[in-house]
Amino acid sequence: MSLAKIRTLVRKALVAARVEMLRKIWKMDIAPGVRISLSARLDKTNPSGIHIAKDTGIAQGAVIFSHDFIRTQHLHTWIGKHCHIGAQSIVLPGVRIGDSCIVAPGSVVMRDVPAGSLVSGNPARVIESGLELGPWGIRNWDGKR
Repeated sequence: MSLAKIRTLVRKALVAARVEMLRKIWKMDIAPGVRISLSARLDKTNPSGIHIAKDTGIAQGAVIFSHDFIRTQHLHTWIGKHCHIGAQSIVLPGVRIGDSCIVAPGSVVMRDVPAGSLVSGNPARVIESGLELGPWGIRNWDGKR
């Protein structure tokens, strides 16, 4: 077996173990099929406030908050199914991201995101709507662009 295959298998095992740790030890509501990068950060101040639906992908460096230190609040943050949270994005506490959404890399999500939307920017704004996404937020192009 090549070194690249071994490295891939080890990484997949580490990612799966981390998701299980977030579920079992931190008691986060993470559905099956969720992929979370090893460098993504999920709020452990209020871990039970994190809710991620099935087949969602969270890329490297993304941060998901469920508490607001300034307002001393513990809030629930919801991410729908078939979403993709881009690299270095920030999702603030109390936000609801609908099903089949893409959060572009580097975006700061401060408000709820309607289902089937692509959001980008700081603050994140809807750039496109009516998206139909597959697992982990992969677009179903069907030959159209």
